[in-house]
Amino acid sequence: MTTTVSPAVDQQERFADALRRADAVAAQLRATAAERDHANADPVAEVDLLRQADLLQVGEPVEYGGSGLNYAQSQQLTRRIARGDTSIAHLLGYHYAQQRIPHLFGTPEQAEEISRRNAADKLFWGGVQNPRGGSALELTRDGDGYRLNGRRTFASGASVADFLSVTAVFEGDLVFLALPRDVEGFTPLGDWDNIGQRLTDSGGVEFADTPVTREQILGADPLTGKEFSAYQTLVTPHWQLAFVNFYIGTAEGALEEALDWTRLHASAWETSGLDAAVEDPYILELVGELRAQITAAALLADRAGDALQAALDFGPELTAEQRAETAVAIAEAKYVTTKVSLEAASRLFEIQGARATTSAYGFDRHWRNLRTHTVHDPVAYKAREVGDWTLNHRAPQFSLYS
Repeated sequence: MTTTVSPAVDQQERFADALRRADAVAAQLRATAAERDHANADPVAEVDLLRQADLLQVGEPVEYGGSGLNYAQSQQLTRRIARGDTSIAHLLGYHYAQQRIPHLFGTPEQAEEISRRNAADKLFWGGVQNPRGGSALELTRDGDGYRLNGRRTFASGASVADFLSVTAVFEGDLVFLALPRDVEGFTPLGDWDNIGQRLTDSGGVEFADTPVTREQILGADPLTGKEFSAYQTLVTPHWQLAFVNFYIGTAEGALEEALDWTRLHASAWETSGLDAAVEDPYILELVGELRAQITAAALLADRAGDALQAALDFGPELTAEQRAETAVAIAEAKYVTTKVSLEAASRLFEIQGARATTSAYGFDRHWRNLRTHTVHDPVAYKAREVGDWTLNHRAPQFSLYS
């Protein structure tokens, strides 16, 4: 007698296997995280590590060579990787979001072709989408084709990517492009040297008369004069959910590192009357406080993932009301994970003691990474959106930040 495994059970097994692979990669990254943070090199080897672990194509269908995970599940992997290295989790979280853009804005044929290529070649996607800084990227007609020109101040993973997900302005409207990294006229500026997220390859880029074909512009004709549907505007919650997960994953990993170090190296305070730091009631209180806050924030992140996945599963008929509820759920998680992760990364030294501030340990990288990215878009505006929805039932207005 044969036993048939249901598709749901099969998917859960594939998800569990992907989580195990992510945990193994996170452990490997953690072992060298401080050293690599100091070196500030392009993350070529790290992206290859993700590729070798079959983590780049998890969201693509099984029949194409992927793992068939849904978007919320893929961002759970981002959280696991953040426990080892926030920079690489940043790259992976953006990558997963950018892989879904063709399914929101492209034709079915474009989405299928890109999915097949993602799975078969294990492509890594960089993003040129931050609308702030530099000149606008403008797409113009050039005979039967198009040309892209402009500069952006921030572009994560662009110089180490196989493909680029790009936003540009075309005849006054926002368009999304999918371009190969080696396209003519594209230049990464190599100027990323910030205090945190040092391995995200997030410096400026420039496009100079870059040729673009019609097939590389996502969507059906005509390209201009379109209103985005509520379903398409889920593009921004995709990115925001990635942020939520690598913030809280960083806090989880930082606490685990701090506790390991404390067990091995911390000394009891001289007036405590104790033989070991792990028995100090003040340390125990702080550990309990941070653990409770991190656990609560992680649960809120899970809720946000469930909300976005439910909206995606609902499909193109999603209403504006449903979109608003989804965006607010993610804004709530973004606000809380920002506050909790920053506090945890700052207060861990109170558990470990002064010796843990030695630069060779690199424990400060957790706070530097979080502080660098959490000002990506001010979290106060997320709180305001939640408040406006709660009090006035005014929905967050779609932009590339909300």
